[in-house]
Amino acid sequence: MTNHMLSGQSAFAPAHTADIANALANVSGLRIEIDRRRGRGAGLNPSGRFETEQREAFDDGWQTLEDLPAFKTEVQVEKPRSIITRNESPDIPFDRSINPYRGCEHGCIYCFARPTHSYMGLSAGIDFEARLFAKPDAAKLLERELAKPGYKPRTLAIGTNTDPYQPIEREWRIMRQILEVLAEAEHPVAIVTKSALVTRDIDILAPLAKKGLAKVALSVTTLDKKLARSMEPRASTPEKRLEAIKALTEAGIPTSVMVAPVIPALNDHEIERILDSAKAAGATEASYVLLRLPLEVSPLFRDWLLRNYPDRYRHVMSLIRSMRDGKDYDAEFGKRMKGAGPYAWQIGRRFEMATKRLGMVRRGIHLRDDLFVPPGGAGVQLSLL
Repeated sequence: MTNHMLSGQSAFAPAHTADIANALANVSGLRIEIDRRRGRGAGLNPSGRFETEQREAFDDGWQTLEDLPAFKTEVQVEKPRSIITRNESPDIPFDRSINPYRGCEHGCIYCFARPTHSYMGLSAGIDFEARLFAKPDAAKLLERELAKPGYKPRTLAIGTNTDPYQPIEREWRIMRQILEVLAEAEHPVAIVTKSALVTRDIDILAPLAKKGLAKVALSVTTLDKKLARSMEPRASTPEKRLEAIKALTEAGIPTSVMVAPVIPALNDHEIERILDSAKAAGATEASYVLLRLPLEVSPLFRDWLLRNYPDRYRHVMSLIRSMRDGKDYDAEFGKRMKGAGPYAWQIGRRFEMATKRLGMVRRGIHLRDDLFVPPGGAGVQLSLL
């Protein structure tokens, strides 16, 4: 339990203090020392929910914890059999996506994809940020899947689970290889990212966009540098993301801004400022998503909130639960993205009024799918007849 935490509790009434004390007690044995997690979003690294054993660090009096090394980013190669993931969710406007990587070095504390690391026997905490998986065969697999008889092209979404332009992309360049395959096949693609690295691929995206085959969305969560650094430590700064919107727009690539996630009493007051800034940079579309806290994400986020904003902890969580039927999260279709109740309604109306004032489109630009040419290059299995 840190001095920062203890000092933050003094501003609360006794009932509030007890609430925070209970929350602290639930995670105190799991928290990782700051020197080991510097530059990471999560402060915990609990065992995955499918593990038969639960482990936690503690000081046995021999001071051995001081010898543990800092968490460094490690990348393992993953060899999937297929690369296109299908979905039937009514809440999202696409039915297929690609994830070049598993885990994300950006370290966004609120990332709803964190629980997927449990399927690898790893933690949704720091493991999700530091123990990553790359799929170097993604482009070859994509080429084969696009060449299958009967394949019908529809917009392929990339960046819906983990960011395709996270820092390790500079070295692995898997996303660029995927774009090269899509460009050759004239296949529509929609990208979501928090990284200015997307501008590296303007030479591929601009020709695709000219044909109506590509669009990009930049997620801008806050314009506050301090909040961004703490909440999404290895993502591009807010200024860099706005610069990326400007560069993409000037290259003729339809670009939108995502205010995601909206966190009550933390960044919701910035909605209008973010939209104003994105519009000035050239964004023509806008969307938002309310904070989602499924499974392991909830305790990770609550621990982060206690460490960084202890004076707001109770208020933030109270508002979140007011929009989630009294729970930290409600996964019901139709509610999980926008929430329910008066406060959620207010956020929706503010967003609606701001986009209307700015003349920003709220419905996505439709990409063409009538130019598709099935791949026929190396790595594609040819027909025997």
